[in-house]
Amino acid sequence: MSFTETGETHLSNLADANNKMMRRGPDGGASFMHGTVGLGHRRLSIIDTSDNASQPMTDPSGRYTIIFNGEIFNYQKLREKYFPDKGDWHSQSDTEVLLHLFIKLKENCLPLLSGFFAFAIYDNQQQELFLARDRFGKKPIHYTKNEDYFAFASELKALLAYDVPKKLNHTSLVQYLQFNYIPQPSSILEGVRKLEAGHYLLISKNVFEIKPYYELKWKHTDHSISYDQACSKLEMLMDDSVRKRLISDVPLGAFLSGGIDSSVIVALASQHTKHLNTFSIGYADNPFFDETYYANLVAKRYQTNHTVFSLSNHHFLEHINNILAYIDEPFADSSAIPEYILSFYTRKHVTVALSGDGGDEVFAGYNKHGAELRIRQKGFLNRILKAGQPIWKILPQSRNKKSTNFFRQLSRFAEGAKLDVKERYWRWAGFLTEQQALNLLTPETKAKIDSVAFDNQKKDILQYLRDDESLEDLLATDISLVLLSDMLVKVDLMSMANSLEVRSPFLDHEVVDFAFSLPTCYKINNSMKKKIVQDSFRKYLPVELYNRPKHGFEIPLLDWFRKELRSMITGDVLNDNFISEQGIFDTRSVQQLKAKLFSNNPGDAHATVWALIVFQSWWKNYFN
Repeated sequence: MSFTETGETHLSNLADANNKMMRRGPDGGASFMHGTVGLGHRRLSIIDTSDNASQPMTDPSGRYTIIFNGEIFNYQKLREKYFPDKGDWHSQSDTEVLLHLFIKLKENCLPLLSGFFAFAIYDNQQQELFLARDRFGKKPIHYTKNEDYFAFASELKALLAYDVPKKLNHTSLVQYLQFNYIPQPSSILEGVRKLEAGHYLLISKNVFEIKPYYELKWKHTDHSISYDQACSKLEMLMDDSVRKRLISDVPLGAFLSGGIDSSVIVALASQHTKHLNTFSIGYADNPFFDETYYANLVAKRYQTNHTVFSLSNHHFLEHINNILAYIDEPFADSSAIPEYILSFYTRKHVTVALSGDGGDEVFAGYNKHGAELRIRQKGFLNRILKAGQPIWKILPQSRNKKSTNFFRQLSRFAEGAKLDVKERYWRWAGFLTEQQALNLLTPETKAKIDSVAFDNQKKDILQYLRDDESLEDLLATDISLVLLSDMLVKVDLMSMANSLEVRSPFLDHEVVDFAFSLPTCYKINNSMKKKIVQDSFRKYLPVELYNRPKHGFEIPLLDWFRKELRSMITGDVLNDNFISEQGIFDTRSVQQLKAKLFSNNPGDAHATVWALIVFQSWWKNYFN
């Protein structure tokens, strides 16, 4: 949307911006132009694959035009309820229902939607553009605004077609080094932001407003529901959530990692479809990281059409350059690598995949949740572990083996136990302390950091945390930080890089709202994390899935850096000459980090080395 004659010249960049998102929509692309507004869309055909459902889509009056990314799973019910007498539907798509629902109800339609989405609707009579993002931010909206124009896109690379100034947001850089991702709504560029989850944006020449339409309610616990009743209701809600997400006009399947969450999804989906397609990824050269044994148990029980991609290190490593080339904003959660590869191979069989994403954040499934509960209980064991920190720090630590990972967790627990609840969360959410992140930067780079902006964003992120035995504040913070800016970014980015749609039944808003109405003890206690999920679906799952340590979607990155990927560290983007010429990172600090990586006590050095590799590759792709 342009505001001046200068802004109108940028409309010519629409086709180029649209083409940069080809992988998000390989099935078609088109644009809409009306005066000072241009809308572009890339299509991944899922529901109603005919041309009648193509976008941009304009209503019969010619006044409203929509572009829409995502799925509305209850669109048929909404069509029956709100348009019972309308017979002249142009398509059988959820897009057309969403367009007419907005025309009828405007922003009041948003709470009615069950699904995940990012969409924009232009009203050419009022000359207003309306954008909305789903409740938990599964689908992204990046935007930039200046005196000449407003532009938005699903990916940053598309916005860069509009000559957005390539000016680093140094506050975001520090946070990236701490977490390996950038907390939303900020981005790596000063002039670009992300629309917040559960918000809508209205813009015209004279109006720019952003408002929430959804808020997670976690302070009103329902103590009237018994644990058995809660288990039954969760089973019902999850079954309904999975059933809704099976709607598709193209081949559909499910990821099956061998963990509880994906196994629950497969078990429930198998109640509604025969011989479900399921997909697992195996580590042929690294048994420590391989969980396909457990996935096979579930697949056998439900007689799914199961495919295991058992991959050697060579298969993983051959994809890394493709991943680095696709990332258009630094993002260094290393589990994006297996996510990309699983999506790459799965896409050869199906276009839609169900996943277990969100279960850990919503139902307290991470090790840090158990650690936080113990610290808040202030028991005798805490004092022993805290006192032992000098010992834990000198023991060999890494994620590569069971013993060294245990020592790493002991050290982090003891460190966190000495901090208050907010600083502990901030420390455990990241790999580096703020000071460690700053130490990686040159004095010139540090001078450009806006410390006030950093402190304010940190304060906003941590605003819910309080020191009591309820962990709902912690889970709410995980939803707004870890889920939004890490987990969902990873899934969206890596699946869309392979033109695969991923649906997450655990993130149905009715499931999430129900979870946050329950007492903490229904979700976690000293002996079990994700308790209600495990108990509610125990009858569905093989007994072998229980009473084993949580593994996560990890990769042997440390081994790779010491062997196959060593050249990336010593002779490529992390070589001393390039770092010195670039002037962002302190050469000596990077040298010390690399020395730690190759030492007998690497800790989490591999995670920070990967963050630097990702940033440097991004820098070369977009700044050089």
